[in-house]
Amino acid sequence: MVTSDTVSKTRKVVFEYLARHSKYNKYVKRQTVLHVHDEKNESHVGDHVEVMACRPHSRTKTYRLVRIVTRGPQIDTSILKGEASQMFEKPRNEKEGEVSAAPQGSSTAGA
Repeated sequence: MVTSDTVSKTRKVVFEYLARHSKYNKYVKRQTVLHVHDEKNESHVGDHVEVMACRPHSRTKTYRLVRIVTRGPQIDTSILKGEASQMFEKPRNEKEGEVSAAPQGSSTAGA
């Protein structure tokens, strides 16, 4: 599953599996993080992909994307950019500055 697509032509893919603990004989969740080369920037966060070992593209990238098995849910990226948070901000009125200035000016100085 793709967990990060912020870098161009590079995807971070997490492979999760269960492994048996040697002492307690219980199954423990484990995960392997692979840096995958995606030439066309096709995959996005949440996609299930098939990868294949290849020659090193960089120090950490030694896998390449073969195909996208299933597409993940599309998320609204405006939340990450802060556009959605602007909807919840209090709108500024020009009259607020005038109203707040009036009580300050009405006080007498030194009476």
